[in-house]
Amino acid sequence: MKEDGFVRNTMKKNIALIMLITILSKFIGFFREIALTYFYGASATSDVYLVAQSIPVTFFGMIGAGIAVSFIPVYNNALKAGGKKEANAFTSRITNLVFLISTLIVAVVLLFTKPVVMLFASGFSSEIMDMAVSFTRITIFAVYFTGALAVFNAYLQIHNSFLVTAFLGIPMNFVAIISFFIASKSNDHVLAYGVIASYILQMFILIPEVLKHKFNYTPLFSPKNEYVKALLILAIPVILSTSVNQINVLVDKNIASNITTGGISALNYANRLFGFIQGLFVAPIITVIYPNISRMVVDKKEDGVKKTLHETIVTVSLLVIPATIGAMIFAEPIVNFLFLRGQFDAVAAAMTSDALFYYALGLLPFSLWSIINIVFYSYNDTKTPMILGFVSVVLNVALNLLLSYFIGIGGLALASSISSIVTTIVLLISLRKKMPTLKFRNTATTMVKILAMSLLMGLVAFGTYGVLQGNVSDNLALVLSVGVGVIVYGLSILLLKIPEVESILSLGKEKMKNLRNRGR
Repeated sequence: MKEDGFVRNTMKKNIALIMLITILSKFIGFFREIALTYFYGASATSDVYLVAQSIPVTFFGMIGAGIAVSFIPVYNNALKAGGKKEANAFTSRITNLVFLISTLIVAVVLLFTKPVVMLFASGFSSEIMDMAVSFTRITIFAVYFTGALAVFNAYLQIHNSFLVTAFLGIPMNFVAIISFFIASKSNDHVLAYGVIASYILQMFILIPEVLKHKFNYTPLFSPKNEYVKALLILAIPVILSTSVNQINVLVDKNIASNITTGGISALNYANRLFGFIQGLFVAPIITVIYPNISRMVVDKKEDGVKKTLHETIVTVSLLVIPATIGAMIFAEPIVNFLFLRGQFDAVAAAMTSDALFYYALGLLPFSLWSIINIVFYSYNDTKTPMILGFVSVVLNVALNLLLSYFIGIGGLALASSISSIVTTIVLLISLRKKMPTLKFRNTATTMVKILAMSLLMGLVAFGTYGVLQGNVSDNLALVLSVGVGVIVYGLSILLLKIPEVESILSLGKEKMKNLRNRGR
């Protein structure tokens, strides 16, 4: 029990550090976008760059997601059965398999570059298409690095080494910014080489950390190996699920384009804000807990899995529920604050804030969906999430057609939220069947308390905004209102004495005490 408590405390420390690094990385990523618009604006060159950059990520993204998710539970099984030697051999086999798949992708794209580019941007003129083809023949080699990063990131997560992988986005963004500057002064093709350079830098940073954990590479290639076969069996449903999600996004964009001009952009801007909250609050937590839950499953510590799941859901709820209330109440001021300038007019702002309001409804269920999925993956069950993923897409498409007719762009966002709510409920029921002793009563009670305090926060913040509006600028009114809301929420949560909050605070106090002791 003491060991499990130590593991959970370690997870909380890692999550806090990763969140800090993620915040820094997100800001630098935003600055990268500003740099691109500064040097190239919304031009043909920037369009070509973005398309060429996305092709290798998209091509290996689906496969990489399957490998990354499936690698962790299979690695833990190999480690338990055959020790470090067998686990290293498994990692080598998967690395070599990824290299082979990457080579096939590169060969196909080099042979059929123009048709591939047309899948992403069929509207390019002949001159711009030639540039895109030229760029893509350079950037496609990034597939090798995206594949290797998928494997090594998973490997480091297993060994509780999260900080290096979280840090990788920072130097990558800096390399991209440097490439923008050099390309603007010399040759536009530097942009494409900058993509490759950013991945090479990531590998230079990652490999020493991998070697530090005693990974010994061997040129093994055995597709019939039991662990390789186990990974492929687990990975295929994840790959199919990821493919279905891509279709879902495509359907959303097609319907949005038929509703109104600028509909796709409005949906994308709102979805970007939705993704920012997910990436900031949920992704770091999942990154840390997945390998630990997987290890507990292998060691048959079901009580540890249940306790970790409860703490994770509560921790995510502490962050996501107030963010949901805030996004719904201040959807319009937030969008105006972030985007209302230049070519982004009041009509676009209205569509985007409408979409953000409805997307916010699905923020918590989508977060819980992501958490519960990793429990299934840890039990080597990727079929259940895949089946429910298909159900979610079918439901989403049907609701898209219905709700967009009545609500417009907001209907597409509402359809996504409703489908995620339904899927999450069914997933929870399926999890109860897999773990009959799992109880959600305490978790649900705590979540209700958090919801109550979040609503109180929302009322106070909204009231403050109403008082300030007209006396100060709208942007300043928004910032001050959010600040007041955060203070009210923080104080009210402390008064409730939620165990998870007290645990986080005690870890913070312990960290401060250690820092003071070191300073003496």
